[in-house]
Amino acid sequence: MRWVYVQMTSRVPHSPLGRIITRRAAQAIEEALSDTRVVLVIGARQSGKSTLVADIGRSVSARWLSLDDSQTRKAAEFDLSGFVRQARPLIIDEVQRVPDLMLSIKAAVDEDGRPGHFLLTGSARVMGLRSVPDALPGRMETIELWPLSQGEIDGGTDSFVDLAFAEEGLLGVYHQSAEPRAGYMERLSRGGFPEAVARTGKRRARFFSSYIADLINRDVMQLAEIQRAPEMRALVKLLAARSGQLLQLRTIGTELGLSHQTVQRYVGLLEEVFVVKRIPPWSRNLTTRAVATPKVMMVDSGIAAHQCGMSTQTLSKPGPHAGGLLENFVVSEIARQLSWSEEDVEMFHLRTRDQVEVDIVLENRRGQVVAIEVKAADTVSGDDFRGLRYLHDRLGDDLLAGVVLYTGTQTLPFGPKFRAMPIAALWEL
Repeated sequence: MRWVYVQMTSRVPHSPLGRIITRRAAQAIEEALSDTRVVLVIGARQSGKSTLVADIGRSVSARWLSLDDSQTRKAAEFDLSGFVRQARPLIIDEVQRVPDLMLSIKAAVDEDGRPGHFLLTGSARVMGLRSVPDALPGRMETIELWPLSQGEIDGGTDSFVDLAFAEEGLLGVYHQSAEPRAGYMERLSRGGFPEAVARTGKRRARFFSSYIADLINRDVMQLAEIQRAPEMRALVKLLAARSGQLLQLRTIGTELGLSHQTVQRYVGLLEEVFVVKRIPPWSRNLTTRAVATPKVMMVDSGIAAHQCGMSTQTLSKPGPHAGGLLENFVVSEIARQLSWSEEDVEMFHLRTRDQVEVDIVLENRRGQVVAIEVKAADTVSGDDFRGLRYLHDRLGDDLLAGVVLYTGTQTLPFGPKFRAMPIAALWEL
């Protein structure tokens, strides 16, 4: 059977914001298409994958096929080989819906080794799914797309990570920001999903409620055939409330009435569909007293705030509730930058059995470290640098900088290697 499509068979998506926002990942996708046969863009539903790849696809006259469309999906399942042997470049949206397509794509690109044949998207970690054959090693590049960063929303630079590891680094930077505390709380509760950014008030809350319910009832159920959706929803709420805390599986299981093995499986599923992310513990064998437990964060701070019942107004009031959510917001913004930064950097956290903590430890391949603390306050004191100084004492010159990000407006020195900086430096620098 020979397939001939003279037009796109599924509706190409448009941005809910009414405008196309320049995404930092676009350059990486275009570069990958220039030398790689298959490019896969993965990320959370509603993060803008389809809009981005459609925009890129228009520039190369690619055909668009979405497996979220039932008729298109049936056609793919009926004739896997014929489906992928259409005119190319070919965009296949939500490819995880028909996992066996991967073998047909492999056969197609093995026949013709030229780059840029297939641009795929997936709302789950496609190659990690049990139902997806490991068909494309050496033939495919995977690019992760997060929800919008603050710099993408504002048109800022989002260059904090690259600047932190540049030759000049952060220590020679003086940044002053006009962002007020209430502004940070609005950004936190809004998050980065385009639909949420485009809405306000009850309509935004309605989006968040529907998003989690639909994701569990659709994607999570498809991945694992879980029958107890209420338990999964309860776990999402609990993990949101524990943003920035250690992932204690037994404690969570006791609270939910589940075994820690079940909690571990459920958390893994939530990672596969980009609801949560684990931040691994950092260690360079400097101490045997480091706690080898990951932290958990929500991929989007707006989802986290909504699941905790927090709005911009409640977060702006004095109290301890903003701390973990603000740390989640900062971690998620840095994680976005790591997906496109020129510097190859990994993110960790540190906690010792002596209760010394560092919220974020960034380390490049040369072993250089930038350590970050997050503080939900307008002022900073020397005590806020305790964990950063602990690292400096053990790393010496390998610690490039220790930074406390806070809701104040000025950059302030706290010693040769230490600075307090406004959180907005993440996207304004």
